[in-house]
Amino acid sequence: MKESRQTFLNLFLLLLLLKTSSSSPPPRGKDPRPPSLPFGLYKGHTCVGCVLVVSVIEQLAQWHNSTVKAAMERLCDYIPEKLQGFCYMLAELYGPHIAELIDREMNADVVCHSLRLCKQEPGQLLCHLYSPPKVGLSVAIRKAKRITKTSKDLKSFLGFSSVCAFPLLANLCEKIKYVLRNKLPFEDFDGDKFSTFPTLRGYHWRGRDCNDKNTTVYPGRRPDNWDAKSDSNCNGIWGVDPKDGIPYEEKFCKGADSKGVVLLGDSAGAHFHIPPEWMTITQMSAKSFVNLPMAFSDELDWPQFSEITGFLNSTIGGWTDSLYLRLRKRNRCNHRDLQNISQNGGSSGNILSLIKSIHYLAEALLSALILTAVFCRFSSKTSLHHSIKRGYQAFGVPFWGFLIQGRIGILFFRERDTLAHMTTPKEMLSNVVQALQYLDSHLPNGSHVILTGLVDGRFLWDNLHDRYHPLGQLNKDVTYSQLYTFLDCLQVSPCSGWLTPNETLRNLTSERALQLSNVLKEIARSEKFANFDIFYMDFPLRQTAEEWRKMGGEPWQLIEPVDGFHPNQIAAALGTGIIWQRALHEWPQVLGKANPFNDQIEAIFKDQGGH
Repeated sequence: MKESRQTFLNLFLLLLLLKTSSSSPPPRGKDPRPPSLPFGLYKGHTCVGCVLVVSVIEQLAQWHNSTVKAAMERLCDYIPEKLQGFCYMLAELYGPHIAELIDREMNADVVCHSLRLCKQEPGQLLCHLYSPPKVGLSVAIRKAKRITKTSKDLKSFLGFSSVCAFPLLANLCEKIKYVLRNKLPFEDFDGDKFSTFPTLRGYHWRGRDCNDKNTTVYPGRRPDNWDAKSDSNCNGIWGVDPKDGIPYEEKFCKGADSKGVVLLGDSAGAHFHIPPEWMTITQMSAKSFVNLPMAFSDELDWPQFSEITGFLNSTIGGWTDSLYLRLRKRNRCNHRDLQNISQNGGSSGNILSLIKSIHYLAEALLSALILTAVFCRFSSKTSLHHSIKRGYQAFGVPFWGFLIQGRIGILFFRERDTLAHMTTPKEMLSNVVQALQYLDSHLPNGSHVILTGLVDGRFLWDNLHDRYHPLGQLNKDVTYSQLYTFLDCLQVSPCSGWLTPNETLRNLTSERALQLSNVLKEIARSEKFANFDIFYMDFPLRQTAEEWRKMGGEPWQLIEPVDGFHPNQIAAALGTGIIWQRALHEWPQVLGKANPFNDQIEAIFKDQGGH
């Protein structure tokens, strides 16, 4: 029964993700809503998805010397049985048109424009990933549209704006949209925001609940009566030592300076990853797509392998090293005390919604290491102080532990005029100081704040622009430069200031990033606060690359191969080590003490079902 339920949820979430989830969050507040599009998706991401899928189909036909129809059937056969029905439905609907157009030697750009899944706004250039056909892109698209416009079924399907219009699916749709929007587990019987289910915002994202029928039992809480009778904080330590009558939790964890870890982040914090074998034809097989249902259920994020909250051995390349695992090794009492509250497209503008998703009860919490990943999309029109202040008001309680602010950087808002929307040093100084002053009035005495400098994103272009993307490896026809230009044309580039052939803009972007980092450095040097001490560290990108070179690697191998932007599993693990060592040697107080009873805890207690 549970298997069939998960099969349906995976299929339905796939449909819903097409409608609601992308690297850009839904607009909030006064932001204008996007125009109505197929499946309600932003036009840019619809276009990207179409071009990627059509490219895979075309290359499968080429690699296996088969018809396009056979290639689509092969692709659907590769996909796990749970999602094959959806694949065959799309193949039945779009397949004949895709096949006819590819047979007429029209590339993926032309096909997707003709299917109306790529749209050109008035005055906008025609966006394309591949080199235009000899007759010209516009001419080829007009010709293709004449072929596809006769399809009544296709026109009807494109006009169907939402899978949620089905009456029988309306309630389920609303629930899934609610949990995605609020970063809550889909399966959470007691409503404490922790789950016994891995995906759909389950324990891949937060510590595993050990009793999902009791709202007072969850990871990270203050133990109930030292857990003499039951495990209320899910760290596996409970009961009484028969030798002296002292509860094990009290004996091993009292005064042990326990600290969990909570991350407020964006797609990098959530560890966004699209497996390259999904698009590398020469490596593609049924094995390539085994993790597809899980990946869609986690919104193409892999927080269980991330550098902050990762806890499982990686299956996506490299190894897992995380602050959580290091904190847990330092103190076994920290077991399962993790929360990854990140979302693809997260920004300062929606940090409030992320903060609301944290389970944070002052009267029940031990202590926590709070990290906020501020993002590549920060507008000078948004006040960091205002966002954080509203977030604390939403809690109604103080933060315990410490706050690490920085990571990718407070810098950009996704607009075509990038320079005009960069945060200025003056705005940075005002926003951060106001935020820190607010923190000082709410944090308990003895807290810690670490400001992390902004990354120099020229690293991406310098190391990737002339390399072939996985889609371009078969025919040597798609470089990362082409990918970046395509995404920028569609206005879905994650960082258009750096992912651009315009060297002047890349340099200006890095110049501003350095200016903002210097602001943070000066704040850490000169500002004093009553309730916390404050530190600064540069973003460890250069050290990460140097460590990787020592191991025989190349810098480009540290970036996700499909999106060409996010740090990959190897970079995350190396970065964790660098940050940890810096804190260990310069700021040991922020990590808490090592628990001298760890060996005794491990000897007496085995993990209660792992995570």
